[in-house]
Amino acid sequence: MANNGITLANAYEHIGEEIGLTDWVDIDQMQVNIFGEITRWPTRGHNDPEWAERESPYGGTIIHGFFLLSLITYFVRVGGIDPADGARSLNYGMNKARVLQPVLIGDGIRVRDRIGLMEVVDKGKGKRLITTTHHIEVDGLGGPAAYVEYLNMWFPKVD
Repeated sequence: MANNGITLANAYEHIGEEIGLTDWVDIDQMQVNIFGEITRWPTRGHNDPEWAERESPYGGTIIHGFFLLSLITYFVRVGGIDPADGARSLNYGMNKARVLQPVLIGDGIRVRDRIGLMEVVDKGKGKRLITTTHHIEVDGLGGPAAYVEYLNMWFPKVD
């Protein structure tokens, strides 16, 4: 939030605004394979390109929906939306998470995030529970691939 002058103190004034748009991030089959291994979900539809090309209704492997959702914390950090007067935040969860479309990996994809400010709740002593909306876009795919309402508990800097 620092890039647009949003602080914990004035965040209320920016509810309903788009507050960030990240750069594109490249995702390839190797990353999808690693995600499948570490989450113990290396299924053919995600991790076996030869099989998926023959058998999948999508014509190839698709990214795990949870992989798309897991990028939210990265997008928050690189999106330049951290409040200038915030010391740190803690992941507080999600109100809503939807994977809206399957995303074919092919030779690789590019994703980015449109970030909006949805809600700010005062938690006392300068703390704010901030809910941001995330429309994860895939280059060349019409409409968002995923939508998330993400909550962060922000703690103010102490003088």
